[in-house]
Amino acid sequence: MNIPFVSFKPMEEELNDELRDAFDRVLNRSWYIGGVEDESFEASFASFCGMNYCVGTGNGLDALMLILKALSIGEGDEVIVPSNTFIATALAVSYVGAKPVLSEPDINTFNIDPSRVEDKITPRTKAIMPVHLYGQPCDMDPILEIASKHDLKIIEDCAQAHGATYKGRKAGTFGVAAGFSFYPGKNLGALGDAGAVVTNDKSLADRVRALGNYGSDYKYHHIYMGNNSRLDEMQAAFLGVKLPHLERMNEERRKIAKIYSGSIKNPKVNIPYVIDDCVPVWHVYGLRCKERDALEKHLNDHGISTNKHYPIPIHMQECYKELGYAEGDFPIAEEISRTELSIPMYYGMSDDEIKYVVDCINSF
Repeated sequence: MNIPFVSFKPMEEELNDELRDAFDRVLNRSWYIGGVEDESFEASFASFCGMNYCVGTGNGLDALMLILKALSIGEGDEVIVPSNTFIATALAVSYVGAKPVLSEPDINTFNIDPSRVEDKITPRTKAIMPVHLYGQPCDMDPILEIASKHDLKIIEDCAQAHGATYKGRKAGTFGVAAGFSFYPGKNLGALGDAGAVVTNDKSLADRVRALGNYGSDYKYHHIYMGNNSRLDEMQAAFLGVKLPHLERMNEERRKIAKIYSGSIKNPKVNIPYVIDDCVPVWHVYGLRCKERDALEKHLNDHGISTNKHYPIPIHMQECYKELGYAEGDFPIAEEISRTELSIPMYYGMSDDEIKYVVDCINSF
């Protein structure tokens, strides 16, 4: 049996007619930027998240960067980010001229460890950027307490957490703003690059929108030195088709994760740990195994595709050598990078496929 790491086919076949109708609707209207599809999706996604405002962007990295710019965070400032995350989180900070300050994760959840954050705060710290990695929300209560104590902004990286909840609240509702990615592989994915910012602060939303539109508040009037980062009509239309199905599709991911977690019994393998009062959306189902590379080969040899999130930590990436970090500086992130293996997780997996993945892991 051959099982891909991810497949869009089950979802796209199910929504094929609606997606084609959306394409035709935009094409026939001949309006591709800043139109009714964008307005409709922004309103719907803000409502889905439980927030007042949503501003579409070109991608998830831009969403985070535009939030930082809108908050006037820049040269000389510091933003605390997890040492274990996709590099886009740190890049957003670097792109506004600020310094990403790395803080270690919890080895069990892979998310930023609140108990380690306060030690990273300096007089230059302006914000904390928790990442709800793999679709599991961070433990937000202690992070909120730290931010309040030190008068810091919280900017949530929700690139993998569309619809996840912590203590009944959706990810993206805890900070001053949150950035989402709609990269095609996300739980809510466009058919190309796309992203969004959600917030309850109208003035912040207005600044983000202007900054993403060349710094313009109306045509040919530029109040900021902005960027070109907008959600186009075609992607907004596709996202508008998918959004009403997101909760149902997330629930199927939860059912797959429940089977995995209840059936994987190999003592060499650590299954994901979920904190109390947290409902993940399982963008990624990441195992840990000391013999990760051998497990990966075993699964690949049996036709099961896998991925590693993330094999090289940020502090060991060549582009961040200027930060002066060395191997051993962030041992928990490094341990995760050596041992994490992501197994197939997507809407439309069959019971036989799920069982085959489990059986192959248990036979390792």
